Amino acid sequence: MIKNVNIRTLKDKLDAYLRQVQQGDVVLVSDRGTVVAEIRQPSLHSAAADATQDRLQQLADAGVLRLGLPNKPDVYRPADVHLPAAVIDQALEATRGE
Repeated sequence: MIKNVNIRTLKDKLDAYLRQVQQGDVVLVSDRGTVVAEIRQPSLHSAAADATQDRLQQLADAGVLRLGLPNKPDVYRPADVHLPAAVIDQALEATRGE
């Protein structure tokens, strides 16, 4: 739901409006009848994130850095090694000095 609020009311009831934003509402902030700001939940693809991703890609294209794979489990192949739990426990104990 989109709600309109003037600056004074927003200042007085900021906590209440932020709770509404957390629940998915959008708050339009007005100054003398003109909307000057919009408060909403952050999106996954904000302008800052897009700008950062673009800059990283430029650096990668220039050979300054190498981008890693995305942080998604389906991108990585499963391990070929399957060990019994007892072997893993034994190795951990030896590593930790237990």
